Amino acid sequence: MQRDVESIRQDFPILDQAIHPDRPLVYLDSAASAQRPRAVIQSMVDCYETTYANVHRGIHRLSEQASEQYENARRVIGKMIGAPHRDEVIFTAGTTAGVNLVAQAWGERYLDRGDKIVLTIVEHHSNIVPWQQLAERKGATIEFVPLNPEGCLDLEAYRDLLDERTRMVALSAVSNVIGHVAPVEEMVQMAREVGAHVLIDAAQQVPHGPTDVAEWGADFVVFSGHKMLGPTGVGVLWGRRELLDSMPPFLGGGGMINRVTVEGFTPGELPAKFEAGTPPIVEAIGLGVAAEYLQQIGLHEISLHERVLTERARRELATIDGLQLLGPERADSSGIVSFTVDGLSNQDIAIFLDRQGVAIRAGHHCAMPLHDYLGIRNSCRASFYLYNTEQEVEVLVDALKRVIAKLR
Repeated sequence: MQRDVESIRQDFPILDQAIHPDRPLVYLDSAASAQRPRAVIQSMVDCYETTYANVHRGIHRLSEQASEQYENARRVIGKMIGAPHRDEVIFTAGTTAGVNLVAQAWGERYLDRGDKIVLTIVEHHSNIVPWQQLAERKGATIEFVPLNPEGCLDLEAYRDLLDERTRMVALSAVSNVIGHVAPVEEMVQMAREVGAHVLIDAAQQVPHGPTDVAEWGADFVVFSGHKMLGPTGVGVLWGRRELLDSMPPFLGGGGMINRVTVEGFTPGELPAKFEAGTPPIVEAIGLGVAAEYLQQIGLHEISLHERVLTERARRELATIDGLQLLGPERADSSGIVSFTVDGLSNQDIAIFLDRQGVAIRAGHHCAMPLHDYLGIRNSCRASFYLYNTEQEVEVLVDALKRVIAKLR
């Protein structure tokens, strides 16, 4: 990376602390929510202290400044993901909100009884439940792409699921449990061959490596701010402009209209059409700063750094007796390593690791169908990011060995 990891860590005040009470914090839960650098925190403080006002509603100086910062964030994020047009970038409350927006606005208009939605077995609940709700309302069916024996998405099975009834394919670019990186461009092309639309859940991709929505060729891409060093409560839906133009507004209210009369209303132009009400102004501004920060560090360099950590973690964890690694044997550059230990509770493992200063996640990670498919109830997950070090991998492995010995 353009900056060494120790230098980067100095930007994250939360990492410089001891817990319980003399254990240095080793934060390995970024797949759930990343930490924030000072630049993001300060940008939000500065906005509240100096330029805050509602956006696109006033002609006074504060409103003009806030509107300029808000729209600059849209520009920065659009550039980061290769959006062909800035007005295709819609601010949402997060990935879940983005999927629901598409399922409601696109699905209600274009899905009919008997149509098919194709998902994958690795999906987060936020990319399953909205489609299940839509399918129930519209009388559509849902089918899931399984994994092959190597632990990757089975592309032959995927091809067999695609047919003339398939209207939507919704898939994660990166699994939040097994860390598998999907062959997005290939899967999009296969969906195109049967005339299906494609939504990509990029919550675990955008923060960790270069993303180009135009190269992917998808119709919609969604991701969250809090996983990419930004605030909670804000995310992004990118969509092809012609599709967004064709869809009805998801929410009604202020900001999303062109004109309202007692007889009805006409919606506004993009992106306002899908940003009803007062938007997450300060959060979007903070997200724009987070995007700038990631680009300054270098997303390709971040990806390479995470690959080193992931490979080392998998290699050393594999030597622990009774520990089962989940996912493909090869280490994708996702920064995610999930595992179980024979005979031990994953929650107990996480609790005892926490007492040694190591923060991981234990549970189903909002991916119950995948865990059911794998024949397990839940798992432990360590997830690495740009601020983690190889030394922290060693701390995880050593602490885990002590925990296993204690629990056994």
